Amino acid sequence: MTRLRLLTAGESHGRGLVGIIEGIPANLSISADYINQQLVRRQKGYGRGGRMKIESDRVEIISGVRWGRTLGSPVALYIENRDWQNWQKGMSVSEEDAQSIEPVVRPRPGHADLAGIIKYAQQDIRNVLERSSARETAMRVALGAVVRRMLDEFGISIGSFVTSVGGEVFQVDTSVLKPKDLLALYSQAEGSEVRCPSADVTSKMKEEIDRAKEGGYSLGGRFVVFATGVPPGLGSHIQWDRRLDGRVAQALMSIQAIKAVSIGEGFEMATSRGSEVMDEMVVEGSFSLKNIKRKTNHAGGIEGGITNGMPVVVKASMKPIPTQRKPLRSVDLATGSYVEAAYERSDICAVAAASVVAEAMLALVIGDALLEKFGGDSIEETKRNLESFLKSL
Repeated sequence: MTRLRLLTAGESHGRGLVGIIEGIPANLSISADYINQQLVRRQKGYGRGGRMKIESDRVEIISGVRWGRTLGSPVALYIENRDWQNWQKGMSVSEEDAQSIEPVVRPRPGHADLAGIIKYAQQDIRNVLERSSARETAMRVALGAVVRRMLDEFGISIGSFVTSVGGEVFQVDTSVLKPKDLLALYSQAEGSEVRCPSADVTSKMKEEIDRAKEGGYSLGGRFVVFATGVPPGLGSHIQWDRRLDGRVAQALMSIQAIKAVSIGEGFEMATSRGSEVMDEMVVEGSFSLKNIKRKTNHAGGIEGGITNGMPVVVKASMKPIPTQRKPLRSVDLATGSYVEAAYERSDICAVAAASVVAEAMLALVIGDALLEKFGGDSIEETKRNLESFLKSL
């Protein structure tokens, strides 16, 4: 049974973004400042577009918190779109302002533009692109920050780092990384403009982005997102929709422009021998379930849809952002003639930002599975339940 429910609303150039998360236990200490720290991280990154110069996201907690602590009721958040002042008629809710700006009729290859207007019977692509925009992820990061704060209480840490931009790659074998290694790479990535742990590869990635900007095209890349301190037993093999690896994959694939997700060494396993990529078990100290350890983590911390006590490690691939400064060929929906696709202000590369969004989504899935397993209407109760489970091992 899902314990955490998340909803977002709002358009890219509308008044603002609204979010609700239900299921957070009572008595969790949370502040707008904590959430804003995560919003700042999302807005950083070499190769971001002009929108980041306009917006400086700040969250307002509307409900579910009193005197700095959650009440157990839904937590509602609001982020104002500063660019709204330039779009008050173009994105007005009033019928009186209809046709105040020209419709968008040139769909962009790779976006939801054409599929969206077909599905929702629209003539103006703006009715699709405003919501399909990655601007929506600002609220996901804000809501994810609330869950992240909850996970802090249980010793669970979330992090990420970028491993490729375009053709530049940071080589790392995640199967041998311990929690401290993952956290060290995350710390190093925080000091990089592209969120790559290597200073040398960071410089090469920035050069790659500069070439893309000059050439009028965009770049994608890959990143690793992880959770350390995750107890064993989250998720289930009982039904397909309760398997944690499936839930993680869906959450990350829901992020705009993410096209592939791998749990642990998923892709590499396909070309390896089974004897090479199964994580053998050893007993450290006296025998008990909690002392059965793994020397490697090819599985990414999940076996049979259930966490096994190792770090949860996920890799994701982001396609180049479809909007190109040198537009691709499209079709004018009004005339049927070939035209250049419409251009909306966009990023050259947003892999760094996507990795921060992925942290929020992984936090949501891990937090949901934690509450599903241990329950609790208050943080104190959930802690007691977790401690009792761990003691039984």
